Formats: sequence, structure tokens, C-alpha cells
Amino acid sequence: MKTEALTTRPPVVVVMGHIDHGKSTLLDYIRRSNIVDGEAGGITQHLSAYEVVHKDAKGKEQKITFLDTPGHAAFTLMRARGALAADIAILVVSAEDSVKAQTVEAWKTIMESGIPYVVAINKIDKPNANIEKVKQDLSEHGVYLEGYGGDIPFAAVSSKTGAGIDELLDLILIVSEVANLAVLQSKPAEGYIIEAHLDAKRGINTTLILKDGTLKSGMFIVSGNALATTRIMEDFNGKAIKEVHASSPVGIVGWSVMPDVGSLFVAYGSKKEAEHAQEEFTNAKKSGTQGRTDETHADDVVIVPIVIKTDVFGTSEAVLNELLKLNDEKIKIKCVAKGAGAIGEADVKLVLSDPNSIIIGFNTKLDSKARELVDANNVNIQLFDIIYKISDYMKEIMDARRPRFETAETTGMLKVLKTFSRTKDKQIIGGRVIEGVIASDAKIKIMRRDFEIGAGTIINMESGKMKVREVAQDTECGIHVETKTEIAPGDVLVAYKMITK
Repeated sequence: MKTEALTTRPPVVVVMGHIDHGKSTLLDYIRRSNIVDGEAGGITQHLSAYEVVHKDAKGKEQKITFLDTPGHAAFTLMRARGALAADIAILVVSAEDSVKAQTVEAWKTIMESGIPYVVAINKIDKPNANIEKVKQDLSEHGVYLEGYGGDIPFAAVSSKTGAGIDELLDLILIVSEVANLAVLQSKPAEGYIIEAHLDAKRGINTTLILKDGTLKSGMFIVSGNALATTRIMEDFNGKAIKEVHASSPVGIVGWSVMPDVGSLFVAYGSKKEAEHAQEEFTNAKKSGTQGRTDETHADDVVIVPIVIKTDVFGTSEAVLNELLKLNDEKIKIKCVAKGAGAIGEADVKLVLSDPNSIIIGFNTKLDSKARELVDANNVNIQLFDIIYKISDYMKEIMDARRPRFETAETTGMLKVLKTFSRTKDKQIIGGRVIEGVIASDAKIKIMRRDFEIGAGTIINMESGKMKVREVAQDTECGIHVETKTEIAPGDVLVAYKMITK
């Protein structure tokens, strides 16, 4: 029996680090300079992953796949998933700014994933670049570079001029060779969902990274409870393809439901096999969660319902994770729905029955039908392009809606000395302020021998035969009171105001 030999596949690389240290410009330079098919500068990136071709030290052309993952601190979850789908990481550190908190966070994510990594010291073209300081700062955080007490490969690069980029890609291929990324191409494909979003015309679109096997047109893919056919497959330029091999990114259109970003997918040769795998997952999930309830809330907890729509599905999860950090015992955010793509009519209809609901959009827009509904029903919809502003906005909303409790605060007490005329609901009395201040228009409690016998409101006051707004302690005055209770000498009027806490 003939045994098929394993094939070495290209590496899948994720670039991580601080948001301002040049990850995007580094990826842009690599893409423009090394893109396959010689389309540098002429393409619009279709997927959040792409292939480049680099000539190694021996002049041999080799492919490398790059994942283009977000870099903001709020996207730690997505970065962790990117590292899961990747074989090698590049930790980018600015030669100007050196190590920052996000640099350390990114490094920890890489270490937790267990994949090898190289360091790119970027922005060496800047006047304040200090490579030695970066090496020192990295060592203080446990990252020991080659030639500086450790074995972590590094390259000093400029994503502006291109200096050092070839050396960085050489390092990637060397690390890849050591990692021995071997696959069996004849087996059905396996890999990860790295992006998912809803397209109004085409349905659910995803970006997949193959980690093993081959994916062919006519196969079926299962990821959790989501199923898709490979009738429509596209490469990272949006071109239709019939077959894709391990390490390559591929776009798949037409899923039964939205798959989870970061989840594993498996390809099957027949629909029957795929549906069986889908059913097994669904049954396992049901048995694992049986008897649980989603959420329980005390009666006095205020719920803020939100719908989240973002440019890609993984981002909606990251936004929700950030917002849930604002919850406390008195007020909580409840996500009614989340997804990717433009905010549509269905999203608006979800919140029409509850005027307290909010639709949050990040890097997305409102379609025309949704806008008509929003305008007609005064729906609260907020669009953002900077993630921290979402948190700032929701903090204000939650502070405004936080439960408030009214309590009576005593402002003054008056002892009744005499009573004068009385009509049905009004009475004129004379007395002395024995504590605090008594003000006109104040609400009062009428106390007799420490028992409350009634309530009323001060209509106006006189002191020294002149109308006054308030009377201080130890001062006698005449008061016109509106009350249904008959006030008698010796009673005490307790003035109070309601305050909200």
C-alpha cells in the first residue's frame, strides 16, 4: 500500500503590537512589494488575509500568508484568535516609542498561543529611533533578542522606506522551516474562520484560513452549527477559484447561520456527512447547556438593551466585551442582537417596541429603509468610527439611567405657638423656628407628640410684618399653611425637601 508523503505548507503570519507602532504600514509595504500575480498597488484587498511571494536567500520564490488583524486594545480577543490561526507572529515595536503596554499585551497573547515569533523594530528611519533602547526595554519584559542575551530573531525595519523588510521575510521563512509545517494535501480541509460578515446581496461571507488538506469546489463546510457549500470560493483578490490548499486564505459565501469568528471548520465530501457533523455539534451544545438560564436580574436592576452592528463579525464581539465591563449591580447592558454589515430594517424593528433600546454601529452605515424607520419612530441610533468613543457614550447613558431613589431631607423645624384663622384647606399659624431654616413653598410634616398627624405646604411667610422667603432658627414668624389637618399650639412643623440619591 502506497503512503502519501507529507507536503510542506507556507507559513501563516499574524502581525501584532501597539496601535501606533506601524503594523498596518508594515503590512501595506509587504503587500505592495510582494503581492502575487504582480498586482502591487492595483488591487483592493478583498479578504482580511492575503498571500505574498518572497524570494529566499537562495532565490527560490516562497509564499507567505499574512493575517490583517486589528490592533486596538479592545480587540485582544480577535488578536488571540489571529494567533490561533497563525503559525508565526511578528511583534512590532517602534524604534521611537519602544515598548508600550499594548506591546506587552500582544507579547503575552503570542506566548499564550505557543507559536514562535520574531520581532520587527520598526520606524528606524525616524530621527529619534533608538534600537538599543528597544532591545533593553524588551529584555526588561522578558523578551531576549538574539545577540542580547536570548534567541528571539529580530529585524530592524522601516515600513516607510522598505529597509530591512526582505531580512524580516527571510527570518519568517527560516522560522517556518524550523517549525516544519507539514500537511497531507489529499485530506479534506480544516482551518479557522477569521472573519465573518453579512452582505445584503450575497448573504453571510467569511474568510477562512486552511491549516491542513485541500478545499475543492463542491465540498461542504461545517463550523459549529453553521454549514456552507463551496459553490462560491474566492481568493484574497476576489477572484473565483475551484481549489485551495493549506495556508491559503479563501472567501466562502452562503452559510446557513453566522459562524463564530475564530472557530474551527472542517470540510466534508458529502452534504450528508456535513449535516451529521452539524447535528452532533447542536446536540452536544444542548446537553451541555440544559437547565441553564441566560441571565437573571433583580427587580431593581435597570437593563439597557442594545443592538450592535459592525464592519466584521469579530469586531461586534470585541465591542460587546468592552461594553459589558460597564455593568454593575444596579444597571446592566443586554445585547439583543449583534452582527456585521450595514444596519438594516430588521435591526431597527428589533428595538421599536422598547424606546430605551440603542443601536450601536461601528465602521458601518444605515441603509435607506432602516433610515426611514429610524426617522419615523425616533429610534436612538449611534454610529462610531473610534471604539473608545462607544464606551464613553454608553457610560453617559448608564449614568443617566442609573436607578435613583428619592428621600426626604429635613431643612428646618417650627414649634406652633398660636393658631389664627382657618378655612377648609388653609390655616394661618404663628410659631418659632427651633431648628434649621423654614422656607416658603416648603413641604411640611405635622407632628404632635412625636407622631405624624398630617402633611401640608407653606404658601407664604411673614416676619416683622413683612413677607419673607425664609426664616432662620430662633426667629418668630407667621405662616400660611395649606393642609387638611387642623394644626394646634404645641405641634411641630417639620419642613423637608425631596432629594435624589
